Amino acid sequence: MIRVPVAGELDARARATLPVRLLDLSPYGARIEHLDLLRPGSACTFELPPAIGPLMLFARVVHSSVVGAAPTPDGERMLRYHSGLAFTGITTAQQTTLASALERLLPGSEPRGGRLPV
Repeated sequence: MIRVPVAGELDARARATLPVRLLDLSPYGARIEHLDLLRPGSACTFELPPAIGPLMLFARVVHSSVVGAAPTPDGERMLRYHSGLAFTGITTAQQTTLASALERLLPGSEPRGGRLPV
């Protein structure tokens, strides 16, 4: 199974409203960093950033763990998580789009995206 690490900071979305930073991507799932809790076993949607190919997939949270804390604008600290997502119910068209996105992430390609405030 191929899993492509994502260099730099590339935004994606999980649960349609949760900003996440994409850490790595494979044909079967993704590893993300985020500031709000995603419970293992829960279902969510995952949206790839337009810079590598707009695509929304259904996923299940496989694991989630606290990796640190991040400051908020008001001086508080929020927990920072890394979570693993497994894609579910992927169609043939989604597989094709995901394969193209993975090719764009291979060394030599540098997608541009915004930052997760961590």
